[in-house]
Amino acid sequence: MLAWTLSGVALGALVLSATGPAPAQEAAQGTDDPSLSGLAGAGQDQGRMLVEADSLIYDIDDETIAAVGNVVIYYGDYTLAADRVDVESQTERVRASGAVQLTDASGTVVRADSLDITDDLKEGVIEALQIVTAQRTAFTAERARRTGGDVTELDNGVYLPCVDCDGVPGRQPVWRINAKRIIHRQGDRTITFRQTTFEFLGVPIAYVPAFSAPDPTVRRKSGFLAPRPSYDGDRGVGIQTPYFHVLAPNMDVTLSPAFYSNQGPLLDAEFRHRVMDGAYSIRIAGLRQEDPAAFEDTSGDRLYRGSFSSTGDFRINERWTWGWDIAVATDRSFFEDYDRPEADDDVAVNDIFLTGVDGRNRFDAHAYGFFVQQEDSTEPGALEQDVSLQAKQPIVHPVIDHEVYADEPVAGGEFSVRSNFTSLTRRKDDIFEFETGPETRLRAASGTFTRGSVDALWRRRLVDSAGQVFTPFAYMRGDVFFTAPEDGSAIGLTETDVALRAMPAVGLEYSYPLLFQSAIGSTVIEPTAQLIVRPNETETGDIPNEDAQSLVFDATSLFDYDKFSGYDRAEGGTRLNVGLRYSSQFVGGVSVSGVVGQSIHLLGRNSFETDTAYNTGADSGLQSDQSDYVASLNINTNQGLLLGTSARFDQEDFAPNRVTAQAVGLAGPLTTAVTYAFMREQPDLGIDDDRSELQAAASLRLNEHWRVFGATRFDIENENFVRHALGFAYDDEAFSFSLAYAEDKTRTTGEATDRTIYLRLGFRTLGDINGSFDAME
Repeated sequence: MLAWTLSGVALGALVLSATGPAPAQEAAQGTDDPSLSGLAGAGQDQGRMLVEADSLIYDIDDETIAAVGNVVIYYGDYTLAADRVDVESQTERVRASGAVQLTDASGTVVRADSLDITDDLKEGVIEALQIVTAQRTAFTAERARRTGGDVTELDNGVYLPCVDCDGVPGRQPVWRINAKRIIHRQGDRTITFRQTTFEFLGVPIAYVPAFSAPDPTVRRKSGFLAPRPSYDGDRGVGIQTPYFHVLAPNMDVTLSPAFYSNQGPLLDAEFRHRVMDGAYSIRIAGLRQEDPAAFEDTSGDRLYRGSFSSTGDFRINERWTWGWDIAVATDRSFFEDYDRPEADDDVAVNDIFLTGVDGRNRFDAHAYGFFVQQEDSTEPGALEQDVSLQAKQPIVHPVIDHEVYADEPVAGGEFSVRSNFTSLTRRKDDIFEFETGPETRLRAASGTFTRGSVDALWRRRLVDSAGQVFTPFAYMRGDVFFTAPEDGSAIGLTETDVALRAMPAVGLEYSYPLLFQSAIGSTVIEPTAQLIVRPNETETGDIPNEDAQSLVFDATSLFDYDKFSGYDRAEGGTRLNVGLRYSSQFVGGVSVSGVVGQSIHLLGRNSFETDTAYNTGADSGLQSDQSDYVASLNINTNQGLLLGTSARFDQEDFAPNRVTAQAVGLAGPLTTAVTYAFMREQPDLGIDDDRSELQAAASLRLNEHWRVFGATRFDIENENFVRHALGFAYDDEAFSFSLAYAEDKTRTTGEATDRTIYLRLGFRTLGDINGSFDAME
């Protein structure tokens, strides 16, 4: 009789919807297991069973076995505990009573007052059922019945999104679902709720006669997702109702039609497909606007509008991946006007890529196209090039980076080779016109330009007996440029040309770390000097500059061998970088670190003062033989306060040219962050006034669940708030809510202000409801 195959497994069949009603999932997954968490095999032999009890009673005449008193049964992955368990061989029934509790391998716990079920799982009844999952969601019911071996019904069922919520014993969730009947059809893997009431804070707020949801074994199920309400002055009141449809275990489509009171219906469809080596998606959206004039004076003033986007990511093998990320639209402002996920303040980057990684070695290849999301300039007197932002964007075909490190030391040091290949085409010059004069600055030239670069670096670190550190290094940089400018290109070249450039360099970095220890902590002061000897830079002004215009000289770049940000410029001349590194660690965990120094041009031509159409080094702090002073300081009090600042000071009068400072504090329920930024005027770059601003953000937790938060951005020079937001939120394990109001003048022109209200409701296991409501003033 010990061959009965059910005992605890019988209860396992009733762990029907242990994780609660699962919303339709939006992430394509692998092939689903058609069985119910392995319970379909409950009638099969799962091995020997161990029974512990105060006593075992055998009734030979009735062919029954009773385990009585502190019964614990171990069977396969199940553990069954009860006061008494009876097995009837003739009726093929299993009965358990008195504090019945079943635990399975996943951590799901089923509790009941009693159970009476056949050992083939086809028929049975459980009284006072409670199911608690490993995720701490729960079902309770007055009674559960199993019929036909496939259907389980719960009477007066209650679904709880958490038990002992937030880790507090006995704490109830703020919402629950009550149902007169809950029916689980194992074969269909569905759960049907009948006469369902949604309660919030104990108050019924919604009633649904019936609805169905996938059972917990279903990772992806067709169905409606949470609606997304919105409001915008141009679109009007909007509602988007996504529908997720499973086409195959590895393929799905999400239809997200929306309706806007001012503009009519918008169609939106996304197809996703997961294959053996990766996944890809395609998304298309479009509408016929009922009121195009609502977008007057923008590219959105048109009848038909839409977009196309696609992503792909595929693994070739353990080292190589390739894919794409594409987003285009009928006009510049479609993504922003209709709150599309592809929206960006400036541009959508279209990218086709190939990446390989092998330890420290790396290969990256990208082909780029840039879709502008800014409107063309309509200011009087603007240059012709300024009214064609899209034409000024390049097509990059492609850019390739390759970095390789030698496995073994070379001459006792580290040896690496970096290479870059870039080819691009631009239709129009990108020219900036100064407001205060007729001068212009070339930001990018029209034409087709191709460059190949190789940079080989060797360095070795040596430490002598006195603790002095010597790091000799050498590098060789070689470039070849193929230039084919458009007729009339502002670069000054008139015909196709080939240019070669070589930049050898040798150098030595010296530092002497000095350690001071005392009762209050330890300090390291490290004077550092770095000498780099190179010839002058060649071809300056005769070749395009695409990737070396973003130049920020600060303490982090003080000891860079080449301070240009890209390959199109190569720093030349002999330069000495000197500085002092400092760090302290004090008793109590307080730490302080900082750097101060200067870069000195000794011999040759200073690449940063070279006058070119790009003005790359202008107002950078490196344009004179003696650079500006740079410094940084960071303090961690270990008491919830972090301070950091970075500054560049004029080398003649020590006036600040660039300053950033930030303080982050955590004091009990209050978290704050304050940031200050200052940049002196840079007339050579078209910035005619000083710029300074202050940003602050704070979050105050009022109690365990409630918090308020806010942020502001203040333009100090113009004495004007340009952005601020304020909101409050509630968070617990079962429910989250946030409401925020934001004003933003940085995304508008003139005196207009962009005002937005953001609303989010989050229900554990059911999903989130998000909405935004925009108004322009």
